[in-house]
Amino acid sequence: MPLIVVPTPIGNLEDITLRGLRILREADIIACEDTRHTLKLLNHYEIKKPLVSYHKFNETERLEILLKRIGDGENVVLVSDAGTPGISDPGMILIQAVIEKGLPMDVLPGANALLPAILLSGMGMDSFTFIGFLEGKKEEKKSRLEDLKQNRETLVFYMAPHRLLKELELMGSVLGDRAAVLVKEISKVHQESIRGTLLTFKDILSEDKIRGEFVCIVEGSKETVPALDDSVWMDEVLMMCRAGESTKNVANLLSIKYCIPRNRIKRYILENCTGEVV
Repeated sequence: MPLIVVPTPIGNLEDITLRGLRILREADIIACEDTRHTLKLLNHYEIKKPLVSYHKFNETERLEILLKRIGDGENVVLVSDAGTPGISDPGMILIQAVIEKGLPMDVLPGANALLPAILLSGMGMDSFTFIGFLEGKKEEKKSRLEDLKQNRETLVFYMAPHRLLKELELMGSVLGDRAAVLVKEISKVHQESIRGTLLTFKDILSEDKIRGEFVCIVEGSKETVPALDDSVWMDEVLMMCRAGESTKNVANLLSIKYCIPRNRIKRYILENCTGEVV
């Protein structure tokens, strides 16, 4: 039997699919980020199943145990505290290992903070770039933002309340004072969409509003990008290919950096980097 990834509610406990509930009831074991948190959901729906903790601090330790159970034919269900595992949550290491070993896997559609926030913002709903949480120290975050500066797509960030104001200030200093929407507590009682700009939120947000998880939707660049000498990105493609980067990674990274269609970069790789990339 497979590993089954089941999205769970991000706030309102009713935001889980009927299929998701059935899969939880059929599970032999449920791997979850915090057993206490998942137990609240299971108790609400009168589901009693064995739980095993699976979070960012024990992912590697638990990996072989879960892979063996999947290989032995058990129904192993993977959930996170809220939303879809693997998207700014634990789970990707297990998912990648299952794929590498050729074990069966399924992923259910369901709850996430990303799509409701984009729709609530009303910004760039047809084309966007999902960043998630800005990782690393200040300089690493700044470098990541510099890479996104000329991206014309709507940008989507996840933000923790204790870093909110500092990260908004950093984003404004790098990206410019762009229009943005902060969506907080999605599907919960205190859900709210706060509209402003990256550098004016500090004047809009009172202390009592900086609670819970936030999704920050930022308008894409409106700057006119000067014509790019193709040799610049082509040289970088060759360098990354020779370093062993995959076609997918090269295309994704450089399409954002240089605002070039991914398919154009992939064609160049196929024509010029045969044998150098996977």
